[in-house]
Amino acid sequence: MVEDKKLHIVMFPWLAFGHIIPNLELAKLIAEKGHLVNFVSSPRNIHRLPKLPPHLSPLIKLVKLPLSKVQNLPQDAEATTDVPYNVVQFLKKAYDELQQPMTRFLESSKPDWILYDFAPYWIGSIASKLGIKSAFFSIFNAPFLGFMGSASTLMGIDNSRTTLEDYLVPPPWVPFPTTVAFRHFEIMRIADSFSDNDSGVSDTFRAGMCLQNCDIVLIRSCFEFEGEWIQLLENLYKKPVLPVGQLPSTAYEDGKENETWQWMKDWLDKQNRGTVVYVAFGSEAKPSQDEAREIALGLEKSELPFFWVLRTQRGPYDPEILRLPEGFEERTHGRGVVCTGWAPQLKILGHESVGGFLTHSGWTSVVEAIQNEKPLVLLTFLADQGLNARVLEEKKMGYSIPRNERDGSFKSESVAESLRLVMVKEEGRIYREKIKEMKDLFVNRERQEEYVDGLLKYLRDHRNPEREDAGCLRY
Repeated sequence: MVEDKKLHIVMFPWLAFGHIIPNLELAKLIAEKGHLVNFVSSPRNIHRLPKLPPHLSPLIKLVKLPLSKVQNLPQDAEATTDVPYNVVQFLKKAYDELQQPMTRFLESSKPDWILYDFAPYWIGSIASKLGIKSAFFSIFNAPFLGFMGSASTLMGIDNSRTTLEDYLVPPPWVPFPTTVAFRHFEIMRIADSFSDNDSGVSDTFRAGMCLQNCDIVLIRSCFEFEGEWIQLLENLYKKPVLPVGQLPSTAYEDGKENETWQWMKDWLDKQNRGTVVYVAFGSEAKPSQDEAREIALGLEKSELPFFWVLRTQRGPYDPEILRLPEGFEERTHGRGVVCTGWAPQLKILGHESVGGFLTHSGWTSVVEAIQNEKPLVLLTFLADQGLNARVLEEKKMGYSIPRNERDGSFKSESVAESLRLVMVKEEGRIYREKIKEMKDLFVNRERQEEYVDGLLKYLRDHRNPEREDAGCLRY
């Protein structure tokens, strides 16, 4: 039967692990249904991917496309985690130079569909010329996309936003009441996203072109959580918008206990149930020196045990190395751990001693917290994090540390009080209970499979009929 014919899908995420990992989770779900996925990234990023389950390895082909040498980009830098924030624009420049090798790969592999991220604004038109259907796959959630607006708004064609202040209030095209908007310090920190940089193209223009040139939009979301926002996106984009579920993280265990995890587990095992604050800000967000000091002193003043994964540098070329306050480690010895290397976040969040999560509001971290029923204390830094925080605040799923509206500064006392509110105090019970209520909605396996089945049915029904007999699947 034609409808059972297996699909051949190419996935092409942006060079950030906050993007790569959700793409890989979707790839695994697609492969579970017997379809072939070519997962394309740079060699070093492919090497750093989590190990695939053996039964999926034949169906997920990891394709390495080397990045070109670009001036001002360190030679071994292949992801945003490898470089300081101001160097990411040169990473985009190197990514854009994948146009020719990506075109050659698509010509030779002849996929049915390509699923791509916000950065390769050129890929939709290439796919169209080759007769390949394309889907813009957003790892950003529906409220973020809805707030940012249509393709023409993102590309600056319709002039609906003329100043950064326009981002401080909900836009006129959102027809329902919402508090989803940036705060002043949040929009100022990402002001460079709205103007051309050394890559030659702004982030918003990239996203607008990706939306304009795709056949459909896929979104990491579900109707049960944000249905009104998904409907808004269909109205804005004038093309199908398919949610693919929240894509909760999964990890393949090969039976070998990781030494790094073992010492962490030993420490966590000694702590009382639900008392430890887990602190981590993802692969990109890095506090300033002043922010790191206030976080440290806040953890100390909270009197709660803590496990802090602290990125002291964004890659080896980052000249600003964070320092902890003098005497902090001695004063908190035995009560807290500061880990400056890699840490298995999913395992830590799953440990019964962890009672709360101080997070940057990156959506993968949010989903992982909900998977493990850990209440959220929010401290935003970049990108979509501010709007994610508004969504979580609206739904009483997270509490934001009070900050200065203009510059985003905060005090250690606010850190300590926020942690104790969410983890200990009676008035913070709603945050602890809401996270538990949301778990089934976010990580229900049957619902997640229904979203993937719906996606695959659409991809089968709408692939280019000329490719039906291309004979391109090689298992």
